[in-house]
Amino acid sequence: MHKDIKINIHHITRVEGHGNVVIDIKKGIIKELRLEIVESPRFYEAMIRGRKYDEAQHIMSRICGICAVSHTSASLKAIEDAMGITISRQATLLRKLAFHGEMIQSHILHLYFLVLPDFFKVGSVVPLTKTHSDAVNRGLRLKKLANEICEIVAGRHIHPISLFPGGVAHLPKVSDLKTLKKKLEDSFEDLEATLELFKTFKTPEYFKEREYLCLKENGEYALYSGDIASNLKYSAKPKDYRKLIKESIVPYSTAKQAKTIPPSPLFQRGENKGGYMVGALARVCNNFKQLSPRAKKAAKELGLTPLSSNPFTNNAAQLVESFHCTEDAIKIIDKLLSNGLKREELTPPGPLFKKKRGGSIGVGIVEAPRGILFHEYTINRDGIVTDANCIIPTAQNLRMMEEDLRGFVPTILNKPKDEIVRNIETLVRAYDPCISCSTHIMDVKFV
Repeated sequence: MHKDIKINIHHITRVEGHGNVVIDIKKGIIKELRLEIVESPRFYEAMIRGRKYDEAQHIMSRICGICAVSHTSASLKAIEDAMGITISRQATLLRKLAFHGEMIQSHILHLYFLVLPDFFKVGSVVPLTKTHSDAVNRGLRLKKLANEICEIVAGRHIHPISLFPGGVAHLPKVSDLKTLKKKLEDSFEDLEATLELFKTFKTPEYFKEREYLCLKENGEYALYSGDIASNLKYSAKPKDYRKLIKESIVPYSTAKQAKTIPPSPLFQRGENKGGYMVGALARVCNNFKQLSPRAKKAAKELGLTPLSSNPFTNNAAQLVESFHCTEDAIKIIDKLLSNGLKREELTPPGPLFKKKRGGSIGVGIVEAPRGILFHEYTINRDGIVTDANCIIPTAQNLRMMEEDLRGFVPTILNKPKDEIVRNIETLVRAYDPCISCSTHIMDVKFV
């Protein structure tokens, strides 16, 4: 369609943080397209410089109130990697259990309170409290249960207090874990009702081949550990992440953008030119075989396969992961109870760290709800953080989000302008962006 149209969406609604979309179309051709991140830069990497190693995870959890467990976990893994600390199997299971709680609560928050209004064509969840109160209450129940998981293991969900370098400082009560297991088993009724609801919604048909990047691990669906893997058939160890990912500053955004670097000069790159997608859809496609039975069933009913390439189906992938995390959380509780909970001391820094004259560099990588998350710290021999680098999932998605807008908008130009705007916002929301987290643009140095 040969159409002139200017779109200026000032602050996309129902996303975390502030972002604008500017599109200028002349005679049906996009002349300008910008996804502007206008959130003020935040200087967390600078904040932990000069701080003791066991303070870092508490500071870095403040990067996000939704993904606090993820940032805490990545921070702890970076600290422990740098300082030669190995945690126990029990501590690992407890951390993974808290991780599942965060993953479920974040996905449910997005699906019920940010995405659901799109399908009912209303501006927020508030009108749905009257017209679809059963659905809203269901979302609240699932989110509350997910928060309980984090509270039982980590002391609280928002900015956990029991996760420390060397392990977990708090041991849950056996009775609390048994009660939690029963609640998780009962929650499948609400998850199945959620599945039936979302099966009734029509997903926009837009397909574009893309690169998916996430963690991958033999034997389990990778969320807490693993190697970095691409669906383009290459991988890397966590310590080599800088060889795969290159960040760059764009003039219209307070967040960096990222692209993948071909592992070989002969590597064939698609039309995205290094843009890639992280998050639930990337994980489901790359790790489909490791999904739990109920999650695979949900994926089949929602039409998800390892070859899915529609970014709008990221919502469906989040629901699939909610099934998986619930099943796996039950398994973890069974393992903890079967092994018998034992009070453990936090593991001190290892001898390898003490021998290093200049300290050491550690890398911690986990899968936050919105995608793969990188923390890297340099810690000196006195246990002081001297440098830090974080790469946030939303910042990694920004380049691909722009590419999707560039491909999707021409397919909807026959619609009225208000509907075009609504479709654009729906596409951006499907990525579940956490814009505040993504604003790490400046390197602040104190002289």
